[in-house]
Amino acid sequence: MNNFWKDRTVFITGSTGFVGAHIASALLDKGAHVVCLQRDAIHLNSLDLFKLRNRVDVIQGTIEDGTLMERIITEYEVDSVFHLAAQAIVGAANRSPLSTFESNIRGTYLLLEACRRSETVKRVVVASSDKAYGSHTNLPYTEEFPLHGLFPYDASKACTDILARSFAHTYGTPVVVTRFANIYGPGDTNFSRVVPGTIKAVLQNERPLIRSDGTPVREFVHVSDVARGYLLLAERISEVSGQAFNFGTGEVVQIQDLVRRIIRLAGKEKTLEPIIALETKIGREIDAQYLSVDKIHAKLGWRAEIPLEQGLAQTIEWYRSHLASS
Repeated sequence: MNNFWKDRTVFITGSTGFVGAHIASALLDKGAHVVCLQRDAIHLNSLDLFKLRNRVDVIQGTIEDGTLMERIITEYEVDSVFHLAAQAIVGAANRSPLSTFESNIRGTYLLLEACRRSETVKRVVVASSDKAYGSHTNLPYTEEFPLHGLFPYDASKACTDILARSFAHTYGTPVVVTRFANIYGPGDTNFSRVVPGTIKAVLQNERPLIRSDGTPVREFVHVSDVARGYLLLAERISEVSGQAFNFGTGEVVQIQDLVRRIIRLAGKEKTLEPIIALETKIGREIDAQYLSVDKIHAKLGWRAEIPLEQGLAQTIEWYRSHLASS
């Protein structure tokens, strides 16, 4: 499928985030025409960090504007849609759930309705999350697990997930859903997340803060593996429409061990010790979240290629260069 994306018009929501920007970059390298939705003209925009702005068409607006979604899809004759736009910060969702619900739930069904009505859209990939599963006793999560997300962000992604599959099963809209583990890699400027936040602190010779007791277990997947997974699902939409797929690494780690690993890889293990501050307010961490990837491997042959140690080292070097230049 080397020429699959050549001259196809692709619409990416959430393209100013670091995952969307990596997908845009991969598509551009394969010859696609990329249309991006931008809500806020923030300074640390991933399209600008990766020097993509002049290579894509940028539309100013919000995912909650259904009329705009229809106009973009119709006027650009969009062939493929990657829906990543979301209010993705868990703490912000806990503090202000309504804005998260508006973006993540209403924005999703308005976009899906525009895709359903379109005569040109042939494939839609919608981002859910491992957070949609919520808390389960037996792990890893498989795609058959019920979606028990109860905190605002988790619940919004569960709704996104169900809505997407509903459009596929009810109307035959060519939609597939991704449930990724925690995503990390170059270009993530949301420093409230554990990987970029820890790297930034350590490179600035500050003690990193762990916003829990450090014992929650998580799984982290590199953004390059993520972008490859998104494109693969879209290319094989006829085989996967209406389904959801987990994407992870099978490599799990306690948050406190992840932070100490970053400190070591940055060469600061002799000088820095993390601060562990147990979060007692709304939004305390679920104890363990990680995924089975048996389905995506059996169905499409996808596996993560970048081990955590290698990915963290690469990511640290990117931030070292970026923070020095900025």
